[in-house]
Amino acid sequence: MSNSHMAPLEPLLPDQAGCEVTVPRSEQWDICSQGSGRPYRIFVAVPVEATPPAGHPVIYVLDANSTFGTLVETVRAQSRARVKTGVDPAVVVGIGYPTDAPFDPARFYDFTLPVPAEELPPHPHGDTWPEMGGAEAFSRFIEEELKPAIERKFPIDRSRQAIIGHSLGGLCVLQMLFTRPEAFRTYIAGSPSIHWNRPFIREAGTRFLARMQQEYADIQVMIAVGEREQGHSSRMTENARELAERLAAASPSGVRTAFHEFAGEGHISLLPVLMSHAARYALTSPSKTAE
Repeated sequence: MSNSHMAPLEPLLPDQAGCEVTVPRSEQWDICSQGSGRPYRIFVAVPVEATPPAGHPVIYVLDANSTFGTLVETVRAQSRARVKTGVDPAVVVGIGYPTDAPFDPARFYDFTLPVPAEELPPHPHGDTWPEMGGAEAFSRFIEEELKPAIERKFPIDRSRQAIIGHSLGGLCVLQMLFTRPEAFRTYIAGSPSIHWNRPFIREAGTRFLARMQQEYADIQVMIAVGEREQGHSSRMTENARELAERLAAASPSGVRTAFHEFAGEGHISLLPVLMSHAARYALTSPSKTAE
């Protein structure tokens, strides 16, 4: 049959712009910390599933401008098949910045403790580093402002809280583990920049281990790196492995440590792999973990 007399087809995609893509069941707010005055963009996604009697588990993720969407969809997909995966639905809270860029220089201040300038690693481009040293104020913001606000607005199981950070964010997670071990049940540090403040991590880690010898703590820690980070001048892989081995000594006190080196992954390509493993590590039902 000839098509010569048929009306021309409408273009597959219209000329006008389409709607923006959104992450289902998610919200975001631009806020300022009441303590420090620093601006943040807070992202929150809630599961569609019914709320358990104790509330939903919650995962806080740093650098949320680049990590929130990946983690939300990872949790949503894996918890949908939780009979097979063991992964429970969870509230995901992203801590980012009011920008459309994947990373914001403000992270350098929020994720680091004060370090003398002469002890800093050289900048890869020969520039000066952004302002640093605000990790303690950032930790207070999370613990004293953000978490209470989230718990007022959403049904949270406070016994199942996790935090994830990568690179300097991974360093920040370790700093919180050593100084605020009661803040979360699960601490996940991907490619942690231990070289940035190795003396603090060594000394704070020693104090943490001594404390764990005196008390029981239901804490799990995951440290992960990419295979392609091996041999870097920062000793990213070596530092991470050495710390994981030290933390394993605290297992009798309830601190469970896992170390992963993911084949074929580099510093940035590790991110989606980290999110997948983090979801399973943090959100596997306690009953499944015990099996």
